[in-house]
Amino acid sequence: MAAKRKQTASPSPAKGDALVETSPVGEVAERAPAPARKRPRGSAARRRLAGKEPEDLRGAAALIVAHNQARRIAATVRAARAIPGVDLVLVVDDASGDNTQELARKAGAVVVRHSHQRGRTASVETGASVIGMRDEPGRTSRAILLLPGGLGHRAIGAAPLVPAVTEHVADLAIALTEVPGKATGASSKAARRAIERTSGWVPAEPLGPIRCLTRDALEAAIPLAHGAGLEVGMTIDVLRAGLTVTEVECEIRHRPQSSGARSAAARASQYRDVMMAVTARRVRGSLPGGRAPVGRRGKWGADDAGVDMSEDQVAVDDTAGSDSNAPADGHPESPEPRE
Repeated sequence: MAAKRKQTASPSPAKGDALVETSPVGEVAERAPAPARKRPRGSAARRRLAGKEPEDLRGAAALIVAHNQARRIAATVRAARAIPGVDLVLVVDDASGDNTQELARKAGAVVVRHSHQRGRTASVETGASVIGMRDEPGRTSRAILLLPGGLGHRAIGAAPLVPAVTEHVADLAIALTEVPGKATGASSKAARRAIERTSGWVPAEPLGPIRCLTRDALEAAIPLAHGAGLEVGMTIDVLRAGLTVTEVECEIRHRPQSSGARSAAARASQYRDVMMAVTARRVRGSLPGGRAPVGRRGKWGADDAGVDMSEDQVAVDDTAGSDSNAPADGHPESPEPRE
């Protein structure tokens, strides 16, 4: 009697095996349809709405800028990896003097290191370039979630920003922290007035550094403003490009603000950077004509040259120079102080 052959199904190769290294800890939450709103005009907005099918929706890449953050970088990376929808965590080590890059890599992040300190603006541009190089051709580009390196475990509180962008609610989503009311410092007031002139919208936290944006929104804001003017310059540029901006409530607490002459100098430097960013955009053209933002608040559940990519690290040869204000105030350890 002929022996019966046991038929077994040959295992099919897992889809996306090459991306296991940067897979998120959690799965992407089921996406609900974005609320209906007027169809935006402009080529950038049309490209944003062209990929609404579920298979075309992409996740986000967490971009973490760090300088001498060995104490908190590992916790920040682990929290970023736990955010649903984040499938890549990239740390830009801006020439740290400690072992920030080693700890970030061990925590599961791809690491980019500047050989000379260049400041937060240059670090964001470097990280965004590397993320673009890792996007798959022909697919919707990843959204970019900007996180300070010193957030630690609190970075998980930025999770609501990701669906606000990947589900096409807005092109730029800014985190509102648990502290109620509007930021009242001189820098925040100047930034708020400039944004109001652009769109008529009055943001609660115009200088909030924790934000998520699409690739189109990022390209509209490049070149990024210097230092503390990065956020207000980005918001104005995105609105003037005809894209949408919103604020999303996130459970992220501020640290107590230090006092003394050092804080006063930091506030003066911040105000200078904000005014420089606003003035530069006034010189380019008058501020009116931006598209209205989605809403005041929302609640939802490197250039190739000189970049050497390896399996888990990217080394950047940045001998071209550095920002004049690269030091500590360019690398906030926590959300922007509310003065």
